[in-house]
Amino acid sequence: MFAVSLGDDGAELRPLEPWNAGEYLAHMDRGREYIGRYVALPDSATDLTSATAFLQMYADKAAADSGRLYGIWCDGVLVGGVLFRTFDVAFGSCEIGCWLEESAVGRGLITRAIRVLIDWAVEVRGMHRVEWIASSANTPSINVARRLGMVREGVQRESYPYRGVRHDMEVWTVLAPEWRRQRETAR
Repeated sequence: MFAVSLGDDGAELRPLEPWNAGEYLAHMDRGREYIGRYVALPDSATDLTSATAFLQMYADKAAADSGRLYGIWCDGVLVGGVLFRTFDVAFGSCEIGCWLEESAVGRGLITRAIRVLIDWAVEVRGMHRVEWIASSANTPSINVARRLGMVREGVQRESYPYRGVRHDMEVWTVLAPEWRRQRETAR
């Protein structure tokens, strides 16, 4: 197993796998209301069986090279995660996403973890286009896209029906050459 340090604050990124189902379910139970404001993730983990099935779905995606799932741990406690919702090597395109329980908000964990994912996707796997899709109402998620230097490509109006409301979804992207320029400028 591996873990990637996300800084000096004890945060780390590591694979989130089916054997983590109990820990994942406890995390979802702690953050169910907060996490579920804009994403259906908590709805897919309501008991140990459904939590295991969700994590197994991503283990299968990883095996097929079509997606991946990683948890964010702070001081040994799972507090959130990031993922490649889609990962298409043939097209050189992927979609990333995230979630975080409220107790871990405001520490830059998502931004730091997503940087690790984009670096790997672009530099190791040769992805050309990285997408970030979020509800227009999800200001924290939109702010992450901005901090990552992504470009807002547009809005898919009322495209995501969730809990009785149709949400506008914003599409943000960064292309490999843009990402490399940003990283070089930051150094």
